[in-house]
Amino acid sequence: MSVDMEAVILEVLGKLPAGKSASSEEVARAADNDNWRRLTGHVRSTARGLARQGKIVITRHGKPADPEKFKGVYRLRMPMEGESVAPSQDVAD
Repeated sequence: MSVDMEAVILEVLGKLPAGKSASSEEVARAADNDNWRRLTGHVRSTARGLARQGKIVITRHGKPADPEKFKGVYRLRMPMEGESVAPSQDVAD
């Protein structure tokens, strides 16, 4: 099954209230509830691309994370109005 992960991420985040975030698991389950674990790497790589474009924000510990350097557990959200989409350099791990 081919999944348009970019569309899934934007759809999931677009349904959330402003400032709220979704986990990679939530996004993967929205794409394929039965086989979501297989999709987590695809969610991560697609989220990186969207964050580079400024379309979404990747967060760690509630703070924006650098899409090139973040590791571990993360969340995704839409940029908030007036927010700079430049990632925080101090939240890499």
